Amino acid sequence: MRGKDLRSGETIVLAALLLFAALLFAHPLLRLFWVGLAPDGALDFSPIAQALESRSTRKALFNSLDSSLMSALAATVVGTVLALVIGLTDVRRKGLLIFLILLPMMIPPHVTAISWIQALGPSSPLLRSVGLAPEIGSTHPLYSREGVILLLTLQHTPLVFLIVRAALRAQPRELSDAARIAGASGARVVRRIVLPLLWPALLAGFALAFVSALGNFGIPALLGIPARYTTLPVLIWQRMASFGVGMLSSVAVIAMIMAAVAVVAVAVLYALQRLSRTALIGPPRPPLAIRLGRARPLTETGLWLYLAAVLVLPLASLLSTALVVTYGLPLNLDTITLKNFAEVLLRQSVTLRAFFNSSLAAGAASATLAVIAILVAHAMLAPRRGARFTGRLLETLGDVAYATPGIVLSIAFILAFIRPIPGLGVSLYNTLFLIALAYLTAFLSIALKPVAAAFSQLDPLLDDAARVAGARYVRRIVRIFAPLVAPAAASGAILVFLTAYNEITVSALLWSPGNETIGTTIFNYEDGGYTTLAAAMSAVTVAVTIVLMVGLDRFARRLPDGAIPWR
Repeated sequence: MRGKDLRSGETIVLAALLLFAALLFAHPLLRLFWVGLAPDGALDFSPIAQALESRSTRKALFNSLDSSLMSALAATVVGTVLALVIGLTDVRRKGLLIFLILLPMMIPPHVTAISWIQALGPSSPLLRSVGLAPEIGSTHPLYSREGVILLLTLQHTPLVFLIVRAALRAQPRELSDAARIAGASGARVVRRIVLPLLWPALLAGFALAFVSALGNFGIPALLGIPARYTTLPVLIWQRMASFGVGMLSSVAVIAMIMAAVAVVAVAVLYALQRLSRTALIGPPRPPLAIRLGRARPLTETGLWLYLAAVLVLPLASLLSTALVVTYGLPLNLDTITLKNFAEVLLRQSVTLRAFFNSSLAAGAASATLAVIAILVAHAMLAPRRGARFTGRLLETLGDVAYATPGIVLSIAFILAFIRPIPGLGVSLYNTLFLIALAYLTAFLSIALKPVAAAFSQLDPLLDDAARVAGARYVRRIVRIFAPLVAPAAASGAILVFLTAYNEITVSALLWSPGNETIGTTIFNYEDGGYTTLAAAMSAVTVAVTIVLMVGLDRFARRLPDGAIPWR
């Protein structure tokens, strides 16, 4: 039977997966390190020393570490508090609260930055309409180090919330119940039992927030450049935008430093997480429900005020800017117009092309990754050692690529594919196809997680029964496993589409005239002073994101537990 499997497609599929890993994971990253460490063909660490001797590089590295560390610490505190309140108390409307808390995670960082710039600036149409705008000519309060850290905190708080909430739901309740029976108050149970057991999850949340902030481009670019607070992703973008591919060797070294910092940070925190992990006995049960009593209305008011500040204020300001004739005018019956939406949706060829390009690249990547995720997840649980190795290898490479800053991946892909393909004489550089390939690398981990979770819930004997019945590999995948995990694969594909549709970090250096994406077009509008058009296009993007998230939420009944982050 095993020989038949080898002839029926399993070996071919595993070889294709290994080729996929070699071409889109190993080759670009190895090419990046080769150009950085062996520019003349021999191993040489002097380029790193030379890069670190540059004052601009040292300053950008310090700013990156500073903003990432401070925002990750703040996001860990805020996300943990939110998770404890939602997960352990009897506050009402938890489903809606969780959905809204996680919504900023799905809004692209550059849109977040634009909305906050328009919410608090002297020219804010919303603040001017109510007479609360700062004086014209005053410095924008967010154009500073603190402004960058604040928005990075708001952007990555949902990541920490997601991880801590999942850890809370996995904790057995015996210890907490015993403490409550012994007379311990809810606050004492949280302080002495819940939080110590959450320590590994807190480290994981901090690590994810740190790495995400380290690779963030949109917020440091829009807030940091006016404040002369340059981070490494912005420095790479500035050098490539100013000098083009002639700076590839130089920026490859900077990108390699970024990648090394991210990998080292994740490795150290992962080691700390393993050392601090405590073995728990007993299955997970419904989380502890601490009755707030008279404090519940005050707690719920605080939650809704937080969400109003994080979501309503910036998004209302974004919409107000999109509805005025000229940025800086107050929003009233004399200035309101829909011309900006008509311009970006009907007239501007670049915006129409950007919507089409992002939909095509994100759609192709999400559909492809849905298929790849099914094959990889099946291999991860296969009885053959070679298949399991292939599956685990792809899983590890996907996690590494997800932890690698997007700007680093874009540099790696430029270095790997700028030359014509041997034998074909065709270069993928400056094409939409290269952006889609980069999405496959960057977002494999997102597509794989829900599918792997679905496969883990299937009985392993199912595959053995199909083998005994004579079903070969392709038939087992197509007729048995693919239908069973299709809802999870669809969930992963939608999450990939949401992420890729709005992203800017990966495509910031890969786009070219004719191959613009939504993220790069919005950024270019804002950077070029077309604020109302940037606001209108951002508002449409946010609306599409919310519609897709609501649709995915309605689809949740058909998905396995954990497939949708906010459920």
